[in-house]
Amino acid sequence: MRRLIAGALAALLFAGPALAQPPVWVVRDQDSEMILFGSVHILPPGLDWRPAALTRALAEADDLWFELPIGPAADQEVARLAGSRGVLAPDQSLFRLLPPKDAERLARVADAYGADKAVLDRLEPWLAEIALAAAAFRKAGAGAQDGVERAIAAAAPPSARRRAFETPEEQIALFDEAPLADQLASLSQTVREMEDDPDAYQALVRAWAAGDLATLDREALEPLRQASPALYRRLVDARNARWTEQLDARLKGRGRTVVVVGMGHLIGPGGVPARLRALGYSVEGP
Repeated sequence: MRRLIAGALAALLFAGPALAQPPVWVVRDQDSEMILFGSVHILPPGLDWRPAALTRALAEADDLWFELPIGPAADQEVARLAGSRGVLAPDQSLFRLLPPKDAERLARVADAYGADKAVLDRLEPWLAEIALAAAAFRKAGAGAQDGVERAIAAAAPPSARRRAFETPEEQIALFDEAPLADQLASLSQTVREMEDDPDAYQALVRAWAAGDLATLDREALEPLRQASPALYRRLVDARNARWTEQLDARLKGRGRTVVVVGMGHLIGPGGVPARLRALGYSVEGP
């Protein structure tokens, strides 16, 4: 699940300059234009990642959609909810919930990335994944202040209405209310990836920058599909379907819209662009 959390609550890592720019989808009907852009939520500073089509669309946007509201109030609410809902009962231990070999691997990964094992032991599996991702970002020098959403929100004109697909409560519930067995399966997969392929996120963001959707699907989505098909349906497919319904309703109006969500929600036959195309909209893009 870490790769999806990276798409929603944490992010992907990157080292070195991007050689290309990420893809943009353009959705149109007779009186509406909608730009879809896949996000990397946390980046190192100094990257030139903004496609010209996105810059132009932001200048003319009537509304701007994100997964969550952007700003300090939403950030604080996410942190409050995670802290209140993501902690195990006093008599539980994350390390004891895992099979012994997975627990040993978690301890090694925590040490390698500078994560506090005592803190991890008190966290539910979904929040432990976020904590591990955060440790990896700190080690790479990445920060949320350089992420896509904040940059886009700052660049859009004040007149563009800010919208969100989910509230902090709704997004935290998606992770927190997932079955424990699925959370543990995803955490075990994540820990294996972090130990076996510590450079995976650099490769993923290079794929993002180059618009290599096949690699993104294989490396970012397929591990979750394999580790927990039910969690994949919950965190990806079901959300894509809900968001497509909302965007369909928006396109039935008129105006110019920019949509910024995790890149994993835009790729493949179940992605939002493919779903909008199936509804009969003109969709230009990779």
